[in-house]
Amino acid sequence: MKFSITVGAAGAGRDPAALADLAGLAETAGWDAFFLEDYVCYRGLPTYDPWVCLAVIASATNRIRLGTTVTPLPRRQPWELAAQAVAIDQLSGGRLILGVGSGAADDLAVTALGSPVTAPERAAQLDEGLQVLTALWTGKAVQHHGRYYRIDGLHLAATPTQQPRIPIWVGGDLRRPGVRRRLTQWDGACVYRERALDPDDVLDIAAMIRAAGRDPAGYDIKVSGNEDRLTDFGAAGATWWGRWIPPGDPDETRKIIAAGPPGHP
Repeated sequence: MKFSITVGAAGAGRDPAALADLAGLAETAGWDAFFLEDYVCYRGLPTYDPWVCLAVIASATNRIRLGTTVTPLPRRQPWELAAQAVAIDQLSGGRLILGVGSGAADDLAVTALGSPVTAPERAAQLDEGLQVLTALWTGKAVQHHGRYYRIDGLHLAATPTQQPRIPIWVGGDLRRPGVRRRLTQWDGACVYRERALDPDDVLDIAAMIRAAGRDPAGYDIKVSGNEDRLTDFGAAGATWWGRWIPPGDPDETRKIIAAGPPGHP
């Protein structure tokens, strides 16, 4: 099992330069990935664009994976995200993981900028946005006439370092049918429930992947919480365990990261 840190690019000690320093500390301490939450604004705290932050994180590290868990794709233009992701993947030497979701209904970046869309609309926009995003990553001209996006021959010649594409992990509520369907279509799961996932949830996800005709051995499942059950998580098929550190005391954040992942000497 691999181990990750997730933080928001918001609050004291979370500006781009500070996040690059934290990511370097995570790499030294033995963590395997450093993920950012993707917000435009967060609880009134100073908030920084995660993709700018990922650029400096990529430059400050050499080994660990990096990315978002998760990017609400419906509030980003998929062609802009496609270009940003390729740039970070190239800069990092192929270390980017893109977590995606439909976003929260109370996200101020949605509600303050126009009429908020319903959950089904956000889900449909996420699915269509993923079609556009991955088509643009092929380096071929894209023709797409959908409900939310119309593209006539847009060609992004720069392509990801990783092939066949940058890994896409799906977030969202594991209980929702749309999330469960989406999990079988992409490369990994970073989902949640009303409680922390347990090993039975991991077995459930693995069974869905098998039922879709895919090999769970090539599929990533990220969990968090229930640190005392890491062995059970691994036996069930989880490939990542993550620690989320909420905004707060910068010294406490550094202390948690410097301690390294569970079981690290």
